[in-house]
Amino acid sequence: MRRWYVVYTRPGMERMAQGHLEQQGFTTYLPRRRKERRHARRIDSILVPLFPRYLFVAFDIEKDAWRSVNGTYGVSYLVGAGDTVSAVPEGIVESIQQRETEEGLIEIVEAPPFAPGEVLEITRGALAARTGIFKCANDNQRVTLLLSLLGREMEVNVPVNTVRSYG
Repeated sequence: MRRWYVVYTRPGMERMAQGHLEQQGFTTYLPRRRKERRHARRIDSILVPLFPRYLFVAFDIEKDAWRSVNGTYGVSYLVGAGDTVSAVPEGIVESIQQRETEEGLIEIVEAPPFAPGEVLEITRGALAARTGIFKCANDNQRVTLLLSLLGREMEVNVPVNTVRSYG
C-alpha cells in the first residue's frame, strides 16, 4: 500500500532533492508558502518551503525500492527510528494539499503580535518614544495605533518592527 513518508533534506536543498526523487519515479510533495523578505530598503516576495528541510515522498514500502531515497542527492535521510521508516498518518498530507490556493501555495495567517488595547511604544522614526494603544495588525507587516496627538486621538500606521510593549 502506497503511503506518504517524510524526507529530511540538506539545508536549502528541498527543491533539488524533490527533483532528483521525481527523476527516480517517486511521487513527492513540497508544500510552499509566500514570504516577504526585507533587504536594503526593498521588500521581495519569495516562495519558501512550509516546513524548511522537509518534504513528503510517497511509496509502497513492500514493492518500491525506497532505500534509494536515502542516497538521493539533497536528501539527508528518511524520517524514522533506526532502520524503520515512519509513515505519515493517513489524511495529513491530503489535508495540507486541500489548503493550497490556486497558485499552489499554503496561506499562513499570522496572529497579531499584540493584544487589542495593549499600550505600545514607538522605538524608531519621527514618532519615536511616543506611546499608543494597539488597534490592529495589517497584512503588510504594519500595525495601527491610536495616538494622542495635537489634543485628539489619531490612528497611525507604523511598521511592526518599530514598536514594542510599553512598560
